[in-house]
Amino acid sequence: MKKILVVEDEDSIRDFVVINLERAGYEVTDVSSGEAAVTEYEAQNGNFDVALLDIMMPGMDGFSLCRWIREKSTDIGIIMLSAKSQEIDKVNCLMIGADDYVTKPFSPSELVARVDAVHRRVYVNRVRRDEPKIITSGPFTLDYQNKILFNNGIPIDLTQIEYHILELLMKNRNNPMDRISILKNIWGDSYVGEDKVIDVNIRRLRMKIETDPSTPNYIQTVWGFGYKWNG
Repeated sequence: MKKILVVEDEDSIRDFVVINLERAGYEVTDVSSGEAAVTEYEAQNGNFDVALLDIMMPGMDGFSLCRWIREKSTDIGIIMLSAKSQEIDKVNCLMIGADDYVTKPFSPSELVARVDAVHRRVYVNRVRRDEPKIITSGPFTLDYQNKILFNNGIPIDLTQIEYHILELLMKNRNNPMDRISILKNIWGDSYVGEDKVIDVNIRRLRMKIETDPSTPNYIQTVWGFGYKWNG
């Protein structure tokens, strides 16, 4: 469930926001002050994906609350709400750690779209953070946090291109990858050279990692298509 903390001191606006976010599939916790938001955040151990914070509130305002939440978590997405439209307010919000800024009045569709966009970024970042940082296959260990390949614990000297090709193949192990896909992943969509560059780098990789490069066990050719990592 997508969880969001809504902090807004005006009851009518808060009710409007809650209704539309719940319709969009969010589990909403709503409070009317910065102090109540702190209490609720701690009570739920910060278990929120997004926080929607009004700036102009009595007591603890949205700026102070944003700073407090950001000190607690770099993960959570933060969107600020304000009737102000001055550019300096937008800049201030982003400078203190907010991800986005919505000016009142706003439409339900705009609000939900902005919340959805921030939630997607939060989700992607959490998935990437939680991914394992190594791949093991046979005698090989690929540490793709530090971009090093080990063979039985011994590091293998690879060029940058060789490493990226190997990482791509190992992350897609046992799934053939065609040359065009490899080109786009490594060199980008704008690359205009020949795909022979892939064959050259594959040949060099085999020389470095295969016991018998002429009969490869790991980097296998899929004839008429491309290559795959056999693991």
